[in-house]
Amino acid sequence: MLLAFVGMPGSGKSEAVSFLAQKGYSSVRFGQVAEDGIKEMGLPLTPENEQMYREKIRQELGMAAFAIRSEDMIVKLLATHPTVVIDGLYSWEEYVYLLDKFANLKIVYVFVRPEVRYKRLGARSVRPLTAEQAKKRDFSEIEKLNKSGPIAMADFVVENNETLEAFHERIDGLIFELGLVI
Repeated sequence: MLLAFVGMPGSGKSEAVSFLAQKGYSSVRFGQVAEDGIKEMGLPLTPENEQMYREKIRQELGMAAFAIRSEDMIVKLLATHPTVVIDGLYSWEEYVYLLDKFANLKIVYVFVRPEVRYKRLGARSVRPLTAEQAKKRDFSEIEKLNKSGPIAMADFVVENNETLEAFHERIDGLIFELGLVI
């Protein structure tokens, strides 16, 4: 099974994938494509270079670029692991591309109320955002990255409005519900 976590910035997608990785699940982070590409270009890893690379690869391959570039790794991991989790599926085009390639794709929407997300994003140690910046990013991701499609088509919703422990319990509940094994 391919299990992709989607949601708005600060919702806990990476936390969910990290939690499952600690339990032994294999994972693919679409952001790794940009980091590897920037390194191959001999550039430092900065927010500006990440944005430049994301735009460059999407110009070359379209809005499904990160799914296209991650497909080989997903296939490789699924050959030896019954479940692979994805962090970073953003666009409708990525979703459609993966759904066409992997019939066992399931989407998990991590929902957090905006005010909770904005508070968390403001408290981050890496790239903190003001509430105004976070809201602007929300609009940008919905309008420019076609992010709302995968969220609307989610097979499951996991709320993350409370403590980290409560979120982990909900992820464990989802894994139990799906009957997933490592």
